[in-house]
Amino acid sequence: MSSPRRFFWRSAIATIGASALCLWPAATTASAHVEATSGDAVRGGVALVSFQVPNESTTGAATTTLTVDLTNVSAVRTEAEPGWTADLDRDGSSGPVRSVTWTAAPNGGIGVGEFGVFRISAKLPDADTVSFPATQTYADGTVVKWDQPSTAGQAEPEHPAPTLVIAGGAPSHTQHTVQPTATATPAAPGRPAADNTARVLAGAALLLAAVGIGAALIGRRT
Repeated sequence: MSSPRRFFWRSAIATIGASALCLWPAATTASAHVEATSGDAVRGGVALVSFQVPNESTTGAATTTLTVDLTNVSAVRTEAEPGWTADLDRDGSSGPVRSVTWTAAPNGGIGVGEFGVFRISAKLPDADTVSFPATQTYADGTVVKWDQPSTAGQAEPEHPAPTLVIAGGAPSHTQHTVQPTATATPAAPGRPAADNTARVLAGAALLLAAVGIGAALIGRRT
């Protein structure tokens, strides 16, 4: 192999190795969390809030129960979700809602590698954010509490509480009609693992293309 070719391939291999080391943490450290999203969240307004729930079981167990704390919102209504029942826990027979628990039908639930989406209609507080601490229970008895607060400028905790960012502006007094749906589409922020995988594949493709072009150019010159 001629000297220019040898130098090129050594440089290319070193570049690919360094790029892989840089991209690898992004693909391996990201994990899916229970997330709260909304397309119409306004301070003090009524909004549809979606909770995206991934199954991260290492034993193959399905997610069968999700409980969400609703003490930070009011006027709560739940969306009918096929295969699940929703129970509102109130402060007294007609008092404010404290939490909601979705329970899967027998032999149902969210399987490994899947996610579920649950929605509520609620009046949001007059604040910048609202937190929804949640508890996820698996069929094998495993319980995961998503209740750790996140602090700006610090690393994200292992089990952060689902937190919704609320936009400013005049409150919306529109009453949302929650319709039963067979499936639900998650919001874009709920795909960290897939996004990182796409970045890795795209970066690898670009590096391989560069190597091929460089090899062709050196082959013509030598």
